[in-house]
Amino acid sequence: MSATLAGAAGLLGAGASFAQAAPQTILIMGDSLSAEYGLKRGEGWVALLQKRLAEQKIDARVVNASISGETTSGGRSRMDALLKLNKPDVMVLELGANDALRGLAIKDSEANLTAMTKAAQAAGAKVLLLGMQVPPNYGMDYLNRFSRMFTGTGSATGAPVVPFFLKGVADAPDPIKMFQADRIHPVAAAHPQMLDNVWPQLRKLLK
Repeated sequence: MSATLAGAAGLLGAGASFAQAAPQTILIMGDSLSAEYGLKRGEGWVALLQKRLAEQKIDARVVNASISGETTSGGRSRMDALLKLNKPDVMVLELGANDALRGLAIKDSEANLTAMTKAAQAAGAKVLLLGMQVPPNYGMDYLNRFSRMFTGTGSATGAPVVPFFLKGVADAPDPIKMFQADRIHPVAAAHPQMLDNVWPQLRKLLK
């Protein structure tokens, strides 16, 4: 091999190594549960995720695009711009709870979740869906259909699903202690459990 070709090969090899070393991007699309509502900065599960990635020496950056009060339709309207801007390798989709609070049609919410998931996948991202549950006072029929909304989206798109994002929090022995005064938003002490609920599935999607 000539010196010129050897030099070129060396540059190509360096470029390939650089590309492999680029950090992965994890985009979080959520509502107040992911936007640290009522918490000090750094106490929410998304901030704790960034710390865990560093502790486990996983080269990834977390982009938190969550907005308090966000619905699936609001997330869908922002999706394309966020995908183009951040080019995520993984997207965590945590939306749907506010749809239930506003009494929006489940079929429309599921259509939005499915559209967002497919858009992210088409852009090259792996998607993780975080499922939620509504209280029994919504009625068992609505409760079951709402829960199936997430598994239905997962089945339609092949995306993995965390069945209940607030497992161990909303169904804790004394759940009142796990929530702020509004009884909707978890306190800081609950967020490590929320991260633990997400982590096993999320870890599988990371390089």
